[in-house]
Amino acid sequence: MSDEPHASPSLRRASGEDASAIRELVHDAYRDYTPLLGRTPIPMLVDYADAVHRHEFWVLVAGGPIVGLIELVPRDDHLWVENVAIAPAWQRRGLGRRLLAHAEDEARRRSFGQIGLLTNERYEDNIAMYARDGYRETHCSPHLGTDLIHFRKVLTV
Repeated sequence: MSDEPHASPSLRRASGEDASAIRELVHDAYRDYTPLLGRTPIPMLVDYADAVHRHEFWVLVAGGPIVGLIELVPRDDHLWVENVAIAPAWQRRGLGRRLLAHAEDEARRRSFGQIGLLTNERYEDNIAMYARDGYRETHCSPHLGTDLIHFRKVLTV
């Protein structure tokens, strides 16, 4: 992955051929959370060869490499964001917000009035970003010594 991002990434639907690159990106994006949590973050434990076939992945591509992704799962009454990950060299450039906006557009297109996601209580920057973007905390659930914070966003037409 490039340390000097220049190109504006393009968005495309991922395929099974992307599973290895997705796994690598997720590991790069989450590796610094391991010491914060005192354990391996959940997304680093996923079998992406399987997940790419079961869930909908959208990736941001910049001149070849995948630099960001969002994993979506339709549920009964909302679209669930299973994962958002951005390559470290591409973070803090608005790409996470861009992917969330795409997920919201997909939810509207499918006539879902809400979008949901969760994050760990220790990911304070993520919590602040979700709150700024209109996501509201619905509840917390304990997970291996920390709390997972669940969010929902009611979508407007």
